[in-house]
Amino acid sequence: MASEKRILIVEDEEHIRKFVKINLEREGFLVEEAASGEEGLSIAENKKIDVVVLDIMLPGIDGFEVCKILRKNYPTIGIIMLTAKSQDIDKIMGLEYGTDDYMVKPFNPIELVLRVKSLLRRIYYNKDEDENTIIEGPFKMDKYSRKFYKDGKEIELTPTEYSIIKLFIENPGKAFSRDEILNMVWGYDFMGDSKIVDVNVRRLRSKIEEDASNPQYIETVWGVGYRWRDKN
Repeated sequence: MASEKRILIVEDEEHIRKFVKINLEREGFLVEEAASGEEGLSIAENKKIDVVVLDIMLPGIDGFEVCKILRKNYPTIGIIMLTAKSQDIDKIMGLEYGTDDYMVKPFNPIELVLRVKSLLRRIYYNKDEDENTIIEGPFKMDKYSRKFYKDGKEIELTPTEYSIIKLFIENPGKAFSRDEILNMVWGYDFMGDSKIVDVNVRRLRSKIEEDASNPQYIETVWGVGYRWRDKN
């Protein structure tokens, strides 16, 4: 998975940046470094980046703004936010930012490497499957190109959003707990807050539902988690 995959670290603290770089390079990743948001965006524009490890607190434009620009210009890029303990996951993972994952400082660099690998699996999973298209009501999922459509119009999804909706559409009517979604999308080694599932589901509803406050497709199963409504 690491072969020729390029990771961009956007972090103004040099010792953190270098430490993360060493650990990623040990796993065979190609690593780019940026000490500011502007520098990071320039690198992303000129090189094919698979995953960005992005600090929130940066000189110049902050990580939130960098995330919004990256998500707009490169919809399928993976983004992992680095955050302080005092920052709220709802804000970090908010609808306007499109973050795939987050880590709280100080963090174990080995865990960060595992998060990067997990995110790459979400980005590149299923490209060799024989059955490449799923039709579900007004939706079409092309698993080869990892594109998702509603009524023929493409809906841009982050890698994590795509993995969640793929899980739902392939299992209509099945109720998934938050822990099950965490394990199947983020991986069994994920140690973060299960609230990350709720934030991603909110983002998905805002993109695919006619009325996100009254969802017709992604149902809440109270006390459990979520399911895709089975129309059959």
